[in-house]
Amino acid sequence: MKKVVFFIFLYSCFCIAQETTSTTTSPKAATLDVNYFSGSIARHNDDILHLITGHPEGFIVSYNQKTFGFDDWSQFYNYPDYGVSFSYQNLQNEFLGENLALYAHYNFYFLNRNLMLRIGQGIAYTTNPYDKVENFRNIAFGSRLMSSTYVMLNYKKENLFKQIGVQAGLSLIHYSNANVKAPNTSINTIAFNIGVNYNLEDTSLIEYQKQEVTQSFVEPIKFNFVLRAGINESDAIGSGQYGFTVLSAYADKRLGRKSAIQLGTEVFFSNFLKEWIRYRSIAFPNGEVQGDEDYKRVGVFVGHELFINKLSIITQLGYYVYYPVDFEGQTYIRVGMKRYFGKKWFAAVTLKSHAAKAEAVEFGVGIRL
Repeated sequence: MKKVVFFIFLYSCFCIAQETTSTTTSPKAATLDVNYFSGSIARHNDDILHLITGHPEGFIVSYNQKTFGFDDWSQFYNYPDYGVSFSYQNLQNEFLGENLALYAHYNFYFLNRNLMLRIGQGIAYTTNPYDKVENFRNIAFGSRLMSSTYVMLNYKKENLFKQIGVQAGLSLIHYSNANVKAPNTSINTIAFNIGVNYNLEDTSLIEYQKQEVTQSFVEPIKFNFVLRAGINESDAIGSGQYGFTVLSAYADKRLGRKSAIQLGTEVFFSNFLKEWIRYRSIAFPNGEVQGDEDYKRVGVFVGHELFINKLSIITQLGYYVYYPVDFEGQTYIRVGMKRYFGKKWFAAVTLKSHAAKAEAVEFGVGIRL
């Protein structure tokens, strides 16, 4: 589990770092910001009611590198920032403890750069994970290390007093190990945040570049083949972690600089379902699971890919057309990141879930022809 979430964070940092490969002539301009937040744990599952006993609070410290269009991608996204964040959160519950997290993030700007949307992905450490003897009530965190995502929407003003500014808004912080190990009901904190920002350099004389776009990004239909794999566990605590494999094939059509649409099919070889089928047939002998059901599933999906230089963000909605045993519903969602190496090969880290219920973190390699 530790290797899995650590790889997720390294992959996130690596993908963001690659966005700067063509910015050698760009002026260096960075900011620091510190935000205090306080809020509530969202009631997304009635099973966690005993874990919602107070108002979580904490802080987020961030380093941000500005972009000004001296590359071939940032002007298409209104000159975002990229950087790293560290957060501390007291969950105000004796069973949940405290969480520390480190993220790679982007800041996107709107409304004359007064509205900032930050999206961060990283690794979190919890001080009080589930233990079947000492902390069996913590069904949210089945492991000490987890993946974490946070979204921050802030009204932001820079340079109000020399190089110091202020910001305030709302944040959503999510912790989950994506069912790599049970239990994993996860925790979502919705919070109000307020903070200050500081420009390390005077950027008042730096102009945002607007380069003329002559390249056409529209492409004919391309065919993608992906092999995904990983480990996960069913919701039955102690049932064991098992490897899985997903074989995917899909066609995509690139519509422009930013977007492509996808249509495809895939086969899931989910070994944890073998144990889950066996367990359900024994534990509930008069239930719907008989014990001889096939553990494989076949799905079809539609999707979207958002291109950001060599990095892209994928979102997919799927439906199982071969579904021999009922497990978490017949529709599924996949979100994640792809990193291209040249024009054909890519690596991917994705999260597959059924609505808000995560099933697996998938690590994949693929080719686009």
